[in-house]
Amino acid sequence: MPLLFVLNIASGLVIFKKRKKQTWVVVIMLILVSLVFLYRLISKTDERILDYIRFFVYFGFYALVSVEIISQVWNSKRVNKTVIYGLMSGYISLGLIGFFIFNCIEMIQPGSFNGLIESGMTTTNIDDLMYYSYITLMTIGYGDITPITDVAQKASMFLAMIGQFYLVIVTAVVIEKYIKHSQKE
Repeated sequence: MPLLFVLNIASGLVIFKKRKKQTWVVVIMLILVSLVFLYRLISKTDERILDYIRFFVYFGFYALVSVEIISQVWNSKRVNKTVIYGLMSGYISLGLIGFFIFNCIEMIQPGSFNGLIESGMTTTNIDDLMYYSYITLMTIGYGDITPITDVAQKASMFLAMIGQFYLVIVTAVVIEKYIKHSQKE
């Protein structure tokens, strides 16, 4: 799994190929994750600290990628299949950002969400928080996982609003560009 994340960050370089500042940030993230991965193979120290470092690097990376994808979709002049794929990728990226936010909340304040099997960063909780993030982003809200603490409740409301704003505003702008472009032809 760490190797897949390193490959994921390396592929992020393609997104930032025209922006030197972001490219260097991604390169530094790639080096940091690679060093954490190698250190983990060599040393048998407390892996929890390394997991936290890796987690926050991924959080920063996906936040950077999400902003870049959404800005590229927003600034596109013509709508083609690449822009449509970018529109979908931006929505998926927002779900990942929500997952990282919810996971941070659970790491800092264990027990912030009712419906998780146990507190802390377990594989089951990670999967459950990913599921909760997308259910909240889509404003479905089944109620099987609920935020308990104030910060978890506010983060859930924020993600639900961001999901709706994305669908209403960003998608509407892309559709407007498509209609304008198709009317000119």
